[in-house]
Amino acid sequence: MDKTRVRAFADKVYADMAGTMAVGMAYVGVKRGLFRAMAGKGPMTAVQVAQVSRLQPRYVEEWLKGMACAGYLAYDPAAETFELVDERAFLLASEGTDHFMGGLFLIAPALLRVAPMVAEAFEKGGGVAFDEIGSDGIEALDWLNCGQYEHRLISQWLDMLPDVVDRLKLGGRVLDVGCGVGRVSIAIAKAFPDCQVVGVDPNEQSIARARAAAAAERIGPRLQFHAQSTRELDASGGFDLITACDCVHDFAAPHTTLREMRSLLKPNGVVFTMEPKAADRLEDNINALGTVYYGFSVFHCMTQSLAQGGPGLGTCMGPARTEKLFREAGFTRFQQLDIKNQTNVFFAARP
Repeated sequence: MDKTRVRAFADKVYADMAGTMAVGMAYVGVKRGLFRAMAGKGPMTAVQVAQVSRLQPRYVEEWLKGMACAGYLAYDPAAETFELVDERAFLLASEGTDHFMGGLFLIAPALLRVAPMVAEAFEKGGGVAFDEIGSDGIEALDWLNCGQYEHRLISQWLDMLPDVVDRLKLGGRVLDVGCGVGRVSIAIAKAFPDCQVVGVDPNEQSIARARAAAAAERIGPRLQFHAQSTRELDASGGFDLITACDCVHDFAAPHTTLREMRSLLKPNGVVFTMEPKAADRLEDNINALGTVYYGFSVFHCMTQSLAQGGPGLGTCMGPARTEKLFREAGFTRFQQLDIKNQTNVFFAARP
């Protein structure tokens, strides 16, 4: 046995544990506004951070020290000050933007909370239902992509489908499958004031949040949310656009659901799909993002599908398997859209 290699791997295990603790502390930083309190203020003492954030000084002091050790904050030993430099604040104190990374910190505790149940499923089979992620998990899932939906969906992503955009401007119909808390549906309804938008999701809690958000936007009856599946939906003339953002890999019955989506389309309609940016080959996913996505899969995406008797496609389904699913469901035209994105990949499917 090579002792050098043993020590090197031990260092990796410590580094991974350090990353886990950093994520936990970063969760607190996002949840309690500590990053936001420090953004743009330069070097600060622990007392100053506690005062600005209005949080308990002893907790703030320990958090600052931990975040400095993790490399999130710059520390000046002589002055005993901590600083959230602009480049890090850009990602950590930018809620609502398309570059905010705090959603990753929010989802981690929700996923790890179900780890004991997932471990049991390894032995007994089945899975962990979506509801087990809890209300904070639903909020965290929203934070993962909400900024991109609000800032990129209309101005960048849908621009790749000019024929669809033209129809929506004239009053087309849109179906948002797996709508969650309604970010995509609301963004489309606001951008195209003459179109009708329907969002469906089986999770009652998510739909309740979507309806509340729609009411706050005062969009009116042309935007509707339903806690149901595509099977229960009346096409009523069909849809010009069906969106399925970050959810096809979660489907409990992917072939059936995609066939139902195809039947709900108008003859010239399009399904716009966003999926996690994972490669088709495992060896091409051996990196940080691949690790994150496989973790998401084990603790949420795969297991919640298996809990419903589904195939558990998993977060890292990849473009090739995605295309195969759509073609098996009867879509004759399938293309990967030329949209640059660090974490997601986009497709358009037509009957």
